[in-house]
Amino acid sequence: MDQSEKLREILSAKVPSASLEYCIDLWKQEKFNFTLTRERKSKLGDFRWKRDQSLQTITINGNLNPYQFLITYIHEVAHLYAFIRFGLNIPPHGQEWKRVFKNLMSPLLRKEVFPQDLLIPLVRHMQNPKATSAGDLFLTKELSKYNKATAGIEKSFLSDLKPESIFELNGRKFKKKETRRTRVLCEEIPSGKRYLISQLAEVQVES
Repeated sequence: MDQSEKLREILSAKVPSASLEYCIDLWKQEKFNFTLTRERKSKLGDFRWKRDQSLQTITINGNLNPYQFLITYIHEVAHLYAFIRFGLNIPPHGQEWKRVFKNLMSPLLRKEVFPQDLLIPLVRHMQNPKATSAGDLFLTKELSKYNKATAGIEKSFLSDLKPESIFELNGRKFKKKETRRTRVLCEEIPSGKRYLISQLAEVQVES
Protein backbone atom coordinates (compact mmCIF):
# COMPACT_ATOMS: atom_id res chain seq x y z
CA MET A 1 0.00 0.00 0.00
CA ASP A 2 1.52 3.34 -1.05
CA GLN A 3 1.34 6.53 1.03
CA SER A 4 -1.67 7.91 -0.82
CA GLU A 5 -3.70 4.73 -0.25
CA LYS A 6 -2.66 4.58 3.39
CA LEU A 7 -3.72 8.21 3.93
CA ARG A 8 -7.03 7.57 2.19
CA GLU A 9 -7.68 4.57 4.43
CA ILE A 10 -7.02 6.61 7.58
CA LEU A 11 -8.92 9.74 6.55
CA SER A 12 -11.95 7.90 5.18
CA ALA A 13 -12.66 6.77 8.75
CA LYS A 14 -11.88 10.13 10.35
CA VAL A 15 -13.20 13.07 8.30
CA PRO A 16 -16.65 13.86 6.84
CA SER A 17 -16.97 12.03 3.51
CA ALA A 18 -17.57 15.24 1.54
CA SER A 19 -14.11 16.51 2.59
CA LEU A 20 -12.09 13.37 1.88
CA GLU A 21 -10.89 14.10 -1.66
CA TYR A 22 -9.99 17.68 -0.75
CA CYS A 23 -7.88 16.49 2.20
CA ILE A 24 -6.03 14.02 -0.02
CA ASP A 25 -5.48 16.66 -2.71
CA LEU A 26 -3.80 18.90 -0.13
CA TRP A 27 -1.41 16.06 0.65
CA LYS A 28 -0.70 15.47 -3.04
CA GLN A 29 0.26 19.14 -3.52
CA GLU A 30 2.70 19.12 -0.59
CA LYS A 31 3.38 15.61 0.67
CA PHE A 32 4.01 14.86 4.35
CA ASN A 33 4.11 11.93 6.75
CA PHE A 34 0.84 11.47 8.62
CA THR A 35 0.32 9.66 11.93
CA LEU A 36 -2.55 9.11 14.33
CA THR A 37 -1.73 9.31 18.03
CA ARG A 38 -3.54 8.54 21.23
CA GLU A 39 -5.26 11.38 23.06
CA ARG A 40 -2.95 14.18 24.19
CA LYS A 41 -4.38 16.53 26.82
CA SER A 42 -2.21 19.48 25.74
CA LYS A 43 -2.94 19.44 22.00
CA LEU A 44 -5.21 18.04 19.28
CA GLY A 45 -2.56 17.88 16.56
CA ASP A 46 1.05 18.72 15.90
CA PHE A 47 3.35 19.90 13.13
CA ARG A 48 7.05 20.56 13.51
CA TRP A 49 9.45 21.46 10.74
CA LYS A 50 12.69 19.45 10.85
CA ARG A 51 15.41 20.73 8.56
CA ASP A 52 17.06 17.33 8.19
CA GLN A 53 13.91 15.66 6.84
CA SER A 54 12.62 15.88 3.28
CA LEU A 55 9.10 14.91 4.40
CA GLN A 56 7.66 16.72 7.39
CA THR A 57 5.29 15.00 9.84
CA ILE A 58 1.78 15.83 10.98
CA THR A 59 0.17 14.00 13.90
CA ILE A 60 -3.46 14.18 15.05
CA ASN A 61 -5.19 12.67 18.07
CA GLY A 62 -7.12 9.64 16.90
CA ASN A 63 -10.03 10.14 19.31
CA LEU A 64 -11.38 13.37 17.77
CA ASN A 65 -14.86 13.51 16.28
CA PRO A 66 -14.94 13.91 12.44
CA TYR A 67 -15.49 17.68 12.46
CA GLN A 68 -12.81 18.42 15.06
CA PHE A 69 -10.48 16.05 13.20
CA LEU A 70 -11.03 17.86 9.91
CA ILE A 71 -10.45 21.31 11.42
CA THR A 72 -7.28 20.05 13.11
CA TYR A 73 -6.03 18.41 9.90
CA ILE A 74 -6.42 21.65 7.92
CA HIS A 75 -4.88 23.63 10.81
CA GLU A 76 -1.73 21.49 10.73
CA VAL A 77 -1.51 21.33 6.92
CA ALA A 78 -1.71 25.15 6.96
CA HIS A 79 1.49 25.20 9.04
CA LEU A 80 3.30 23.21 6.35
CA TYR A 81 1.96 25.37 3.53
CA ALA A 82 2.78 28.60 5.38
CA PHE A 83 6.39 27.58 6.04
CA ILE A 84 6.86 26.53 2.41
CA ARG A 85 5.36 29.76 1.10
CA PHE A 86 6.76 32.30 3.56
CA GLY A 87 9.87 30.65 5.03
CA LEU A 88 10.78 29.31 8.45
CA ASN A 89 11.08 32.60 10.33
CA ILE A 90 7.36 33.38 10.51
CA PRO A 91 5.51 33.09 13.85
CA PRO A 92 3.73 29.71 14.15
CA HIS A 93 0.26 31.29 14.41
CA GLY A 94 0.98 34.70 12.90
CA GLN A 95 -0.70 36.49 10.02
CA GLU A 96 0.92 34.30 7.36
CA TRP A 97 -0.43 31.11 8.93
CA LYS A 98 -3.85 32.68 9.51
CA ARG A 99 -4.06 33.69 5.84
CA VAL A 100 -3.18 30.19 4.64
CA PHE A 101 -5.48 28.49 7.16
CA LYS A 102 -8.42 30.67 6.10
CA ASN A 103 -7.75 29.94 2.42
CA LEU A 104 -7.53 26.18 2.99
CA MET A 105 -10.67 26.09 5.14
CA SER A 106 -12.75 28.25 2.82
CA PRO A 107 -13.82 25.46 0.38
CA LEU A 108 -15.02 23.38 3.37
CA LEU A 109 -17.31 25.97 4.93
CA ARG A 110 -20.49 24.55 3.46
CA LYS A 111 -23.41 22.46 4.67
CA GLU A 112 -22.27 19.36 2.75
CA VAL A 113 -19.25 19.16 5.10
CA PHE A 114 -20.36 20.74 8.39
CA PRO A 115 -23.83 20.73 9.96
CA GLN A 116 -25.47 24.13 10.31
CA ASP A 117 -24.99 24.33 14.08
CA LEU A 118 -21.23 24.09 13.53
CA LEU A 119 -21.04 26.29 10.45
CA ILE A 120 -22.21 29.38 12.31
CA PRO A 121 -19.49 29.41 15.02
CA LEU A 122 -16.88 28.00 12.63
CA VAL A 123 -17.35 30.77 10.06
CA ARG A 124 -17.07 33.29 12.87
CA HIS A 125 -13.95 31.56 14.21
CA MET A 126 -12.28 31.60 10.80
CA GLN A 127 -12.54 35.37 10.55
CA ASN A 128 -9.57 35.51 12.93
CA PRO A 129 -8.54 31.92 13.80
CA LYS A 130 -6.84 31.24 17.10
CA ALA A 131 -3.83 29.02 17.76
CA THR A 132 -6.30 26.25 18.60
CA SER A 133 -10.04 25.85 18.05
CA ALA A 134 -10.18 24.80 21.71
CA GLY A 135 -9.58 28.46 22.56
CA ASP A 136 -12.97 29.39 21.12
CA LEU A 137 -15.59 28.70 23.80
CA PHE A 138 -18.67 28.80 21.53
CA LEU A 139 -17.10 26.63 18.81
CA THR A 140 -15.72 24.13 21.32
CA LYS A 141 -19.13 23.70 22.93
CA GLU A 142 -20.78 23.04 19.59
CA LEU A 143 -18.05 20.61 18.54
CA SER A 144 -18.35 18.72 21.83
CA LYS A 145 -21.93 17.73 20.93
CA TYR A 146 -20.45 15.35 18.36
CA ASN A 147 -18.07 13.61 20.75
CA LYS A 148 -18.79 10.03 21.67
CA ALA A 149 -20.37 10.02 25.12
CA THR A 150 -18.48 8.20 27.86
CA ALA A 151 -20.85 5.60 29.25
CA GLY A 152 -22.28 6.52 32.64
CA ILE A 153 -20.33 9.79 32.95
CA GLU A 154 -22.04 13.13 32.47
CA LYS A 155 -19.62 15.96 31.76
CA SER A 156 -20.06 19.72 31.52
CA PHE A 157 -17.87 22.65 30.65
CA LEU A 158 -16.53 24.43 33.71
CA SER A 159 -17.82 27.70 32.24
CA ASP A 160 -21.42 26.42 32.53
CA LEU A 161 -21.25 25.64 36.25
CA LYS A 162 -22.56 28.07 38.84
CA PRO A 163 -20.16 29.46 41.48
CA GLU A 164 -19.71 27.10 44.46
CA SER A 165 -20.54 24.05 42.31
CA ILE A 166 -18.60 20.90 43.18
CA PHE A 167 -16.95 18.98 40.32
CA GLU A 168 -14.26 16.42 39.56
CA LEU A 169 -11.37 16.83 37.14
CA ASN A 170 -8.72 14.16 36.58
CA GLY A 171 -9.81 12.34 39.72
CA ARG A 172 -9.58 15.42 41.94
CA LYS A 173 -12.50 17.27 43.53
CA PHE A 174 -12.89 21.06 43.30
CA LYS A 175 -15.29 23.86 44.11
CA LYS A 176 -15.80 26.56 41.49
CA LYS A 177 -15.08 30.09 42.73
CA GLU A 178 -14.77 33.14 40.45
CA THR A 179 -14.16 33.51 36.71
CA ARG A 180 -11.13 35.49 35.59
CA ARG A 181 -11.16 36.12 31.84
CA THR A 182 -10.50 32.70 30.21
CA ARG A 183 -9.79 30.83 33.46
CA VAL A 184 -11.71 30.03 36.62
CA LEU A 185 -10.39 30.17 40.16
CA CYS A 186 -11.18 26.82 41.78
CA GLU A 187 -10.58 25.46 45.28
CA GLU A 188 -9.40 21.88 45.65
CA ILE A 189 -11.26 19.78 48.19
CA PRO A 190 -10.10 19.01 50.85
CA SER A 191 -6.65 20.65 50.58
CA GLY A 192 -8.06 24.16 50.15
CA LYS A 193 -5.40 24.95 47.52
CA ARG A 194 -6.57 27.22 44.72
CA TYR A 195 -5.92 26.75 41.01
CA LEU A 196 -6.78 28.58 37.79
CA ILE A 197 -8.48 26.15 35.42
CA SER A 198 -9.57 26.77 31.83
CA GLN A 199 -13.25 27.59 31.31
CA LEU A 200 -13.17 24.97 28.55
CA ALA A 201 -12.24 22.12 30.89
CA GLU A 202 -14.78 19.30 30.66
CA VAL A 203 -15.58 18.29 34.22
CA GLN A 204 -17.74 15.72 35.94
CA VAL A 205 -20.43 17.40 37.99
CA GLU A 206 -21.28 16.01 41.40
CA SER A 207 -24.95 15.03 41.48
